[in-house]
Amino acid sequence: MSIQRRNNVTVTGNAPATIMFCHGFGCDQHMWRLMAPAYAQRYRTVLFDLVGSGSSDLGTYDYDKYATLNGYADDVIELAREFGSGKVIFVGHSVSATIGMLANIKAPELFAAQVMIGPSPCYINDGDYVGGFERKDIDGLLETLESNYLGWSSTMAPAIMGAPERPELGIELTNSFCRTDPEIAKHFARVTFLSDHRADLPELKAPTLILQCSEDLIAPLAVGQYMHRQLPDSTLTIIKNQGHCPHLSAPGASSDAIDSFLMQRGL
Repeated sequence: MSIQRRNNVTVTGNAPATIMFCHGFGCDQHMWRLMAPAYAQRYRTVLFDLVGSGSSDLGTYDYDKYATLNGYADDVIELAREFGSGKVIFVGHSVSATIGMLANIKAPELFAAQVMIGPSPCYINDGDYVGGFERKDIDGLLETLESNYLGWSSTMAPAIMGAPERPELGIELTNSFCRTDPEIAKHFARVTFLSDHRADLPELKAPTLILQCSEDLIAPLAVGQYMHRQLPDSTLTIIKNQGHCPHLSAPGASSDAIDSFLMQRGL
């Protein structure tokens, strides 16, 4: 089984530097359609689906390998080696921001920078750390997801998307969630929402942009501020937007923030 088929890889452009776009939970590479084309004019762009998502090869989904986010990080390293050219900039949304961080820590020679959109190293409040959820909230979320995945998707997706003035985006995310294999989605959700990678943050040496929305149900501002303090070389940019998916609801502001970061870092 080729890596290309496993992750349904799409490569566009032939520039000396590469940008890899990695989607979040319940999504696929189509979620980058409002941003990626512009970067293909300046970079080699690599789009792909995480194994278990989109049009990836579901037959390669290994419950043991993907029992932690490190399994996905190993895939990202393989993809960067196979399809990357020159400096590789990794753009990860939500949980994939953590996946990109883990890949970078494991193979720092491959990556020139990280762009984290709506990231969170830990979703559960812990002492002075504000993750946004109490453990009982996460347990309840996972129980609902496991007992009624389609119902959970139709309720949660619009809330996660935000952008109340554009309800079609919430419908799109709902449909994306519903296309995901329920058993894989349940497994990935548990791995995502119970993960805690706060201790890994100081190990990421690459220049990093933390891009957050002013109102985000999943990743509150306190999370971005915490990450900014813990990451050795980070820039925190907050855009005025409601929701967890600014690459869809505010693509212009998101691209502006990314472009500014890349220009400042000479990338």
